[in-house]
Amino acid sequence: MHSLKYLNKYLYKYKHLLALGILFTVISNFFLILPAQVVRYAFNAVEETIDWFFLLKGFVCQKEMEDAFTFNILIYGGIILTMALLRGFFLFLVRQTLIVMSRFIEYDLKSEVYEHYQSLPLSFYRKNKTGDLMARISEDVSQVRMYLGPGIMYGINLIAVFVMVIPYMLSVDYKLTMYSLLPLPFLSISIYIVNNIINRRSEQIQQSLSKLSSFVQEAFSGIRVIKAFAREKNSVENFTKESDTYRQKSLKLTTAEAWFFPLVLALIGLSNILVVYVGGLEVINGTLTRGHIAEFILYLNMMIWPVTSLGWIASIIQKASVSQRRINEFLAVKTDIISEGNLMTAIKGNISFKNVSLVYPDTGIKALENISFDVRSGESIAILGTTGSGKSTLANLLCRMYDTTQGEILIDGMSIKQYNLPHLRSQMGYVPQDVFLFSDTIANNIGFGSKQISEEEMIQAAKWADVYQNIMDFPQQFKTVVGERGITLSGGQKQRVSIARALVKNPTIMILDDCLSAVDTKTENSILNQLQHLMEGKTTVIISHRISSAKLADKILVLDGGQVIEQGSHEELMALKGTYKELYEKQLQTEEVEES
Repeated sequence: MHSLKYLNKYLYKYKHLLALGILFTVISNFFLILPAQVVRYAFNAVEETIDWFFLLKGFVCQKEMEDAFTFNILIYGGIILTMALLRGFFLFLVRQTLIVMSRFIEYDLKSEVYEHYQSLPLSFYRKNKTGDLMARISEDVSQVRMYLGPGIMYGINLIAVFVMVIPYMLSVDYKLTMYSLLPLPFLSISIYIVNNIINRRSEQIQQSLSKLSSFVQEAFSGIRVIKAFAREKNSVENFTKESDTYRQKSLKLTTAEAWFFPLVLALIGLSNILVVYVGGLEVINGTLTRGHIAEFILYLNMMIWPVTSLGWIASIIQKASVSQRRINEFLAVKTDIISEGNLMTAIKGNISFKNVSLVYPDTGIKALENISFDVRSGESIAILGTTGSGKSTLANLLCRMYDTTQGEILIDGMSIKQYNLPHLRSQMGYVPQDVFLFSDTIANNIGFGSKQISEEEMIQAAKWADVYQNIMDFPQQFKTVVGERGITLSGGQKQRVSIARALVKNPTIMILDDCLSAVDTKTENSILNQLQHLMEGKTTVIISHRISSAKLADKILVLDGGQVIEQGSHEELMALKGTYKELYEKQLQTEEVEES
């Protein structure tokens, strides 16, 4: 139960529903217990009436006694029926309070977990699989809700029944009560043993489910690759293997859970046998009446479901404990990307990297080493380099997706750590290398980074990104819904929609991370020429592997192995006759071959 203590704050938040649920549970059980006493009176009345009925055989008053007997039985039946209806009404109120409370907490918990996910850095997502993240916010939270709803509801009912019924049983006969409760210690020991087994197997199942979810999510995301390489059969085999592991673990858990009901019912049956036997002896001795035995058996059977549910409740608690522990593991992860000064001032766009180095915290790989450069507001800088040279890492540092291991990044002369993080990012337009579009309309994808944009602004951004005509050729135009990750668009269209999404923000700093790799050189030059005009007075960072993109920048940085090996303008680097000139000449020859 230690991990479930985290939920106490939610139980306190909805304490009014919890209190009402407890009250309604007590009242509903009150109307469950009273009919047993009515049955005792009815039994005794029937017994006495039958004796007198035969004694008065042949007398005129026998008919009157029969009528009175029938009337009394109807009265007793009416009382029992009324109490049953009242109990049903209060049971409805129990569910409307406790189950509704669990749904409210489920909503709050999912919102908290999702909001916490949003605050965590990229390093967290590099270490954890998407399927596992999804399993914890869906499957695990659902298991926790079962504890907060049915678990608490039946648990309260169990306590209420025991607290209310046992005093009535003791009032009937102390000796009979002791005999009927004799099997309960054995029941508790059995439940304890089986619960330990269930706890271990529940945790194994949740881990297996996370792996299965991750596999399915990855398979669906990469379905085009699977089909392109004709690996559908292999994918199905791997899924079957993972699914079979989950099935085997689930069957083991089911086997353990299957012991509960036979154990509980056997011990309850033993209690009934003891009641009938010991109670029968008391009736023979004249200590008790048959009505008392009937009343006592009803009391005992009132505890059958609560005691039977004890194993189920214990199983729910064990599963919820495992799930909440998994949720707590991620909730305990805190982001180290925090604002030190919470500055909310507008930025001008002056950027300085001072001896910046970065070692990725999740892998230990050294991505950058001793990087230094300056970009003044309104200038553009191009960053070139081979794959793995650290180009995209610079963009991630500038957006503060990671913090530097050594060195410092300054914006307008202030450390980047001093700025309020959402405020800083809101003034940047970032087009990542791995373009991501949401499964939504093109209009909503373009307007994603802005609180509110007009239709004119959206159209203008699409024209600047050279994607307007493509959009207008679609039947639904801007209302066209793209598939998951923008799968219905071509690579170049996705990149240009992503550029429009960044442009519509009117950012102070624009970061283009190899975002035109999927378009031809002619389209790239057309977009860059428009951007050059648009970004006047704004700072632009162009990350690319094409020299044609870089030569338009005021300053060029050439990276290799996470280090700056050359920097300067296009003319200066050509004069050096180094790596930049070599790349330029190779790409120029390639373009000439393609044109011919």
